[in-house]
Amino acid sequence: MTTTPGADSTSSLALVVITRDEEANIGRCLGSVSGLARQIVVVDSGSTDRTREIAEAAGAEVFTQEFLGYGRQKQLALEKAGCDWLLSLDADEWLDEEARGAIRAALEARPPEDVAGFRLRMRTFYLGGWAEHSRWLCEPKLRLVRRGSARCRPDVVHESLELTSGRSPLLRGRILHAPYRDLGHQLEKIDRYTAAIAVRDQDTPWPRVWFGMTLEPPLVFLHKYVLQLGFLDGVRGFLGASLMAFYFFVRYARIWERRNGREGPRPGPPGA
Repeated sequence: MTTTPGADSTSSLALVVITRDEEANIGRCLGSVSGLARQIVVVDSGSTDRTREIAEAAGAEVFTQEFLGYGRQKQLALEKAGCDWLLSLDADEWLDEEARGAIRAALEARPPEDVAGFRLRMRTFYLGGWAEHSRWLCEPKLRLVRRGSARCRPDVVHESLELTSGRSPLLRGRILHAPYRDLGHQLEKIDRYTAAIAVRDQDTPWPRVWFGMTLEPPLVFLHKYVLQLGFLDGVRGFLGASLMAFYFFVRYARIWERRNGREGPRPGPPGA
């Protein structure tokens, strides 16, 4: 195991990140654990930019792995880490100073055995500003776990950690997240994610697909914009809720397309 430069000699924390072409983000992500993490593990799926070079310069151990899906890729990264505690971040995420201090204090206090992990709140930079009220962009997530006490769900997109036992108190501070450069980038991600989900879910029963294309999108919009307080973030919250609804529409439309819409027109009779 390679120790990162400047890491506290008593640290028992490893950062795990999966990447592909993240040169614009990876330096900020890894820099946010400088002096905090003893080990940095990056599993890269074939970057063609400077991602690997930047990560190695920050002291990371970089492994190359053909992409297995987000969940399986992150699980592989977790298994390559050798510290007692594992912090999972995306390449476009980083810790604020309060979170750094809270993590350091929590680990130095030697958490009791029934504490298997810690949750941290998110703070998302969206379309030129911080979304301060939209709850789906701010909700706490399990990101710091005791080694051997959690696994990553094998999802093709939107991977998440789950504990196999124990509890996960909430820590102070935030994980800062900048998921999209602009609306075009968000639409690119929607296209990529829904294509992967359509392959996985192509056998979804027709009533569920119909509900997903017709009734679910407006329900998602109302839930995000009203119940989860997106309206308090103004136009930013409106756009966020609208695109979440659009995501669900496209998700189920692509499942329908995969099953029914790719055969093309049937040839007619001669001379038709």
